[in-house]
Amino acid sequence: MSSNEDSTNENRSRRRFITGLTSAAWAVGAGFSVTPFVLSMNPSARAKNAGAPVEFDFSKLQLGQMVKVEWRGQPVVVLRRTPEMMSGLSDVTNLLADPDSVGSVQPTYALNAARADTDRNDVLVMLSVCTHLGCSPVEKLAVGPDPEMGEDSKGGFFCPCHGSKFDLAGRVYKNVPANKNMDIPPYQFLNENVILIGDDSARVS
Repeated sequence: MSSNEDSTNENRSRRRFITGLTSAAWAVGAGFSVTPFVLSMNPSARAKNAGAPVEFDFSKLQLGQMVKVEWRGQPVVVLRRTPEMMSGLSDVTNLLADPDSVGSVQPTYALNAARADTDRNDVLVMLSVCTHLGCSPVEKLAVGPDPEMGEDSKGGFFCPCHGSKFDLAGRVYKNVPANKNMDIPPYQFLNENVILIGDDSARVS
């Protein structure tokens, strides 16, 4: 075999190798370009913040305990109130600016003194946002003297920004900067342990 033939065969082999590498690289690149598209079909963080409902399992939440769950980029309080906390709601009625929640935001099923679903009125589900300028109030769950809530506190929420006070149903006290009760979002119990925050469309009236 001549040297020219050897050179030709070598060039053909090299071209096949380069063509194979190029094809492989294209396939990998195409795979990566498809992946973001597929992932974008899942709900994004922005979509969730825009209002997608959030499930929360509160089965491990003991009486008197509270957690905050994020919904629409805002903190939502989930509080399991004790019998003492519940009885304290009626004790502070005369101190509140809107005890009947006439001027506040809540679903019709939470339009009561506890501002909660009557089937589980010990569970408070509430936006933890002060209705004055949108600060996040601090929980004051203990019953008894408190430097911010007063000597005979029945528990509640205190806004450190400008001193607004709310009871354990999110109802605002008189003579504070905030003039509305904190908002109650739509919610429903999916079962005895799980709350769906942000959607109450499947509620049984």
